[in-house]
Amino acid sequence: MNNNAVLLIPYYNNSEGLLQSLRSIDPDEEIDVIIVDDGSISDKFDEDIVRSNFKAKGTVLFEYLENNKGIETALNSGLKTSIEKKYKYIARLDCGDSCLGKRFAVQKAFLEENPEIKIVGSNVLAVDTDNHFLYSINLPLNDRNIKNKMYLNSMLIHPAVMFCSEILDNVGLYPLNHKFAEDYAFFFTISRKYKMANIKEYLTQIEINANGISLKRRKQQVRSRITIIKKHFYFGFYPIYGLLRNYVLLFLPYNLILAVKKIRK
Repeated sequence: MNNNAVLLIPYYNNSEGLLQSLRSIDPDEEIDVIIVDDGSISDKFDEDIVRSNFKAKGTVLFEYLENNKGIETALNSGLKTSIEKKYKYIARLDCGDSCLGKRFAVQKAFLEENPEIKIVGSNVLAVDTDNHFLYSINLPLNDRNIKNKMYLNSMLIHPAVMFCSEILDNVGLYPLNHKFAEDYAFFFTISRKYKMANIKEYLTQIEINANGISLKRRKQQVRSRITIIKKHFYFGFYPIYGLLRNYVLLFLPYNLILAVKKIRK
């Protein structure tokens, strides 16, 4: 089968999370998978076991980086392969996160029915590592609201997106100079050139792991976000509010932020 969509999954020492993510893909989905191992040492996966846990209509491709170089480099390696193999659509998922329903079919149909939209996400459910519900993430759906609120935080959830590969000719790959906020920088660049959207359905479930990179390095992530906002800054309500908001977040403990999200769920 010649699929025109591919799912990009970066991997680092999380075999159970990888298998969980692959098992969540509906068997009727028509999608290939590229798994990029970012120099794993302590928890390498077995290719045969990985393939046996992938039931969808597609093939699994593997890439191996010699050393751990970071998620940005792993993602860019996968993007280059996606371009070489001429996939029309590229989707994202992280190890431990899950697809809900026929996520990729829904997103691909949306992009085909709305050719002016070049990247689409969806609303998302968040759970802890024991699969207990934490909160839902309800995002703006249309291009204007997404672009305005990008100054507050990313209005596209990274492991929930699918985009047209053609945009890479104009926006390039993931930047390497915005540590722990490479997705935010990438989406902001896309927002300057193309229309964006979110689908109202909950198509992805993300796992909030207290030991995850984003939480460990949260302050650095917020600092990177502030740098990105300044790069795209203009004197208007959303840029000013977004900049102030992120400076406040820089000094708030994550446990407090998580508690607020749970209250608002």
